[in-house]
Amino acid sequence: MDPREIIKKPIVTEKSTRLMEMNKYCFVVDRRASKIQIKDAIETIFNVRVLDVNTMRMLGKLKRMGRHEGRRPNWKKAIVTLEPGSRIEYFEGV
Repeated sequence: MDPREIIKKPIVTEKSTRLMEMNKYCFVVDRRASKIQIKDAIETIFNVRVLDVNTMRMLGKLKRMGRHEGRRPNWKKAIVTLEPGSRIEYFEGV
């Protein structure tokens, strides 16, 4: 898979911005991607060295519209730890 298909978008929340201080970054990734594929994609896209990748499968929320129920799609989150001294400049303004 193409690295840009594996990494879908960054997660920018209060918790993820606190994690950036510890050199950890959060991303929404393809559900079929493995940790090794995620590591290679991050290193290719952002030109940084990845130390560790933690992944988790997130269940989609149950939503209601009147009396009809539906569910948001399930997704996968990756928390990527970079080596000391590595930074992703994309997040510096956040």
